[in-house]
Amino acid sequence: MHYLKKGWRKASKDLMNQKEGNTVDADEKKQEIKETYGKIAMIGGSCCSSGCCCDSSATDLSKSIGYSDNDISAVPDANLGLGCGNPTAFAGLKPGNIVLDLGSGAGFDCFLAAKQVGNSGKIIGVDMTQAMIEKAQANALKYGYPNVEFRLGDIEALPVESNSVDVIISNCVINLAPDKEKVFKEAFRVLKSEGEMYISDIVLLAELPEDLKNDKDLLTSCLAGALLKEEYLRLLNETGFSVEILNEDLDISKRQYGGLPAESLKLKAWK
Repeated sequence: MHYLKKGWRKASKDLMNQKEGNTVDADEKKQEIKETYGKIAMIGGSCCSSGCCCDSSATDLSKSIGYSDNDISAVPDANLGLGCGNPTAFAGLKPGNIVLDLGSGAGFDCFLAAKQVGNSGKIIGVDMTQAMIEKAQANALKYGYPNVEFRLGDIEALPVESNSVDVIISNCVINLAPDKEKVFKEAFRVLKSEGEMYISDIVLLAELPEDLKNDKDLLTSCLAGALLKEEYLRLLNETGFSVEILNEDLDISKRQYGGLPAESLKLKAWK
């Protein structure tokens, strides 16, 4: 199913113009994200601690976006309340699958996925924050997950071989990447033929004012860097993916972003 509509090409040109004007800021944005999530890895917290308009614990946040009590209790140290959905609940993972998590954080989704793929499968988590990688590796040792590997890297340039992954999952991370087109191209590259990607991410339903787009707290809490939903889908299509929208959580805006025009989009994309 493809989601191309009139007006999207103009939106793309407008976005490209914005990107050209903001290219200098890309490294600064990544550095801000690394510093913020590095602190969260070391001292705990959630997206709320980086600026969201919410007042909930990591457990409460996780329950509100689709995790069960069993999920949360399985590896409590890995749940930092940083997601906007539960991709492991709708990815349909099978024993033996090789799974890649884009922006794996402390490893929460990786460990849940590992239970589903079993010892014959493998999970690879990629994150650009050293402190998160170290925390995830410590969790893997502590809770006994030999089939989970964590790699330091950028999801715009994945440290993963081409055509090597059955399923990609990602939870509220792609919005943080300055160049979403590169992320989708890299995902397409590493997926095997007929591979699938399951994403939960924040997208915009209307443009944000310029001052909010440049707000560092909103950037690190997954809003300021988000794309319009139409643009997000168009980029996936143009990369070569077919796309199916699985669910749209409009209430997350009220729970976490003070009613700003955003939603949590859950989708399946496949080659």
